[in-house]
Amino acid sequence: MGKVLDPAAIREQARRNGSGLDHTLDRANSDVVLIVDDVPDNLSVLHDALDESGYTVLVATSGEAALQRARQAVPDIVLLDAMMPGMDGFEVAKRLKAMAETAHIPIIFMTGLTETEYLVAALEAGGVDYVTKPIKPKEVMARMGVHLQGARRARQEARQAGQARNALDAFGYASITVRMTGTGDANDGRITWQTPLARDLLLRYYGTSAPQTPEPVLAWMRRHMADAAQQIEPPRLSVDLGSRRLTFRLHRQTGDGEDMAASGASHTGDWLIVMREISDDAVVEAMSLSFKLTAREAEVLYWVVKGKINRDIADILGASPATVKKHLERVYVKLGVETRTAAAGMAMNRIRQLHPQFEG
Repeated sequence: MGKVLDPAAIREQARRNGSGLDHTLDRANSDVVLIVDDVPDNLSVLHDALDESGYTVLVATSGEAALQRARQAVPDIVLLDAMMPGMDGFEVAKRLKAMAETAHIPIIFMTGLTETEYLVAALEAGGVDYVTKPIKPKEVMARMGVHLQGARRARQEARQAGQARNALDAFGYASITVRMTGTGDANDGRITWQTPLARDLLLRYYGTSAPQTPEPVLAWMRRHMADAAQQIEPPRLSVDLGSRRLTFRLHRQTGDGEDMAASGASHTGDWLIVMREISDDAVVEAMSLSFKLTAREAEVLYWVVKGKINRDIADILGASPATVKKHLERVYVKLGVETRTAAAGMAMNRIRQLHPQFEG
């Protein structure tokens, strides 16, 4: 048995876990484990065993601290005491599963309660497994190994998908993943992943944030998932906000959802939704990124596409015609063209690729 840490040492370890040290965790060579227990002796036994086995170990002695650690460090797995004063383990698990950034983390309950009702409650709260007290570190690590394998695969898939989706953000696209369980309960239709742009768009248009999916979006999904599962592209959802319009495309099922669709459960699984905002600002930004223009050069080119002469563009932008002319000359160089007409034609072709609904 490892050394028994005193309560002061446990509190110091928890304090360190809550600091900026979490951002330097060596995830390439070590899985990160969060142990949550209000009894220092229990923490000590597990901490020493896991540390000696090469895991990076974080600890928390209360439910509130556990939620804070999980948000900061996003551990690979959580070992969670079921019975704690204040917020118990069941409530901690429910809250972890309700947050998009921690919903994927496997939770193993540690409990001295062996009655069936408590074990069922642990699984219903979001646990994937449980071990009974007194804790046997070898048994815990064996259980962890099983669930960490699945978690590693999920993280790798999410990382690869995330890289692609974040790249789309730069061109005015945004994406979310919505999990449809078909159960009709509170977990049905939760956002499990989103790009930064998607988060901003949903907040601006609907006033909602993950894991909540806006109700109009859910209703649209439920109407068209069956067609989408059969490779029939459904109509897009659109919502207007002043001069801006946000469109949604039900793109495809990901991961396990594809297997479920093959077995006939076409409405279940994870669904990828791609969003695009159509607005003057979005078009200007897209041109800036596509042609490596400054923001002002992109604005000038935008109004050239709109058919405005330099004097009109100067009035719109609050600049002089001479300044507009200088910006336009730099645009010609960056686009590799010599005339206003050629620049406008090249810009229009690119805009229509990125924003088919744009009207020049």
